Amino acid sequence: MIATIYLYIDRFGYTPLNFIMASFVGLFFATLLGYILISYIVEKQKELDDALLHITKETLHELNIPIATIDANSAMIAKVHRDDAKTIKRLKRITEASKRLQRLYLELSYSIKKQIASVEKEHFDLHELLNQRVETLAELGRNPINIDSSVSTQLYLDKIGFEKVIDNILQNAMKYSDRDAPITISLKEYRLYIQDQGMGIDEEQMVAIFERYFQANANNKGKGIGLALVKSYCDKYGIGIDIKSTKGKGTTVVLDLERVIQSIQDSI
Repeated sequence: MIATIYLYIDRFGYTPLNFIMASFVGLFFATLLGYILISYIVEKQKELDDALLHITKETLHELNIPIATIDANSAMIAKVHRDDAKTIKRLKRITEASKRLQRLYLELSYSIKKQIASVEKEHFDLHELLNQRVETLAELGRNPINIDSSVSTQLYLDKIGFEKVIDNILQNAMKYSDRDAPITISLKEYRLYIQDQGMGIDEEQMVAIFERYFQANANNKGKGIGLALVKSYCDKYGIGIDIKSTKGKGTTVVLDLERVIQSIQDSI
């Protein structure tokens, strides 16, 4: 742009009009050149991302095959040795390990896709998802979690991301509660309530609760990024989040799902 202005003025002489004309011409060519360069860089990056995504999908598909093989063979062995208690117990451990591998497979696929491309939203049943997450977290042998809901609710969201939101909230509730203290999950008028009876949070800490690396209790293990990720996900999909807490009495996390709920039907 500077070169264009210099050459124009050098040839036609300096006047305010010539300077303005030279500036517009220089700006036009600078913008055009910038657009071409950026388009080239973006296109190359897209090609790299597409190639990486393709390789990732193939690799993850190959990982999924042995998991399916383990499940199929475990089921066959269980039928043959259904009266052998020791064998059935061992097969159960293999099955549980296989489920964890499947979960890791899904989360790895999700994390890679999230970095490279947009994650597709899907329809899923909230009650079913909550039951699955509670069943998984029950393996930790921690707090009893009660789901108090009498409705079947369909959501339209990034499912795995929402599972991570629920996991983070429940794990926080466990971390800051006694091992036997119950945690309650309920749905009322488009709002999902997750309530614990833990140590609670004072007013000063509430101000910084969504900040990255914040921890209410430094003695607890963790990196302090859980609620920051929860807040980021909720903001992205228009989910309202509110945290109500009383020091020494517990905390309630409220997720406003009105914008992402597809339908509510009374369960039978």
